[in-house]
Amino acid sequence: MTIRRADARDADLLWRILEPTIRAGETWALPRDWSKADALAYWNAPAHEVHVAEIGGEVRGTYFLRPAQLGPGDHVGNAGYMVRPDSWGLGLASAMCRHSIRRAAERGFRAVQFNFVVSTNVRAVELWQRLGFAIIGRSPGAYRHPTLGAVDALMMHRPITDADRTLGE
Repeated sequence: MTIRRADARDADLLWRILEPTIRAGETWALPRDWSKADALAYWNAPAHEVHVAEIGGEVRGTYFLRPAQLGPGDHVGNAGYMVRPDSWGLGLASAMCRHSIRRAAERGFRAVQFNFVVSTNVRAVELWQRLGFAIIGRSPGAYRHPTLGAVDALMMHRPITDADRTLGE
């Protein structure tokens, strides 16, 4: 597996990852009817450092890293991850998370925080916990799941340590 910075040539490949997740509406608080242009503008926002994960030269996952807040809150990073549905279970999310933590350490962030993890996304919650993230908050009924109705959203947090500079290498 290779993780590299995304570039303009990756737009169609990113859309192939983003579209099924956005349309499903089960794990991301993004409009389900977004166009390709809307989704790519969000994912590739100027504040986002975007990476892609490849297996055998084929892009199968992506993540972004950004400051969680501006000004006095910009020392905490925030990241978001998506994997093509046909590539679930291959370790991409774990590898991208480790890579993003290393990048966060390199950028001088003191922590990484996930601001809105859908509680019913059990695979992700368990993975983030295995990678050192703690649930530090819960917003009851904050997410309108398309089949389950109102479900909780979680805030998860992980401090950056000196060891994180080599995490995932």
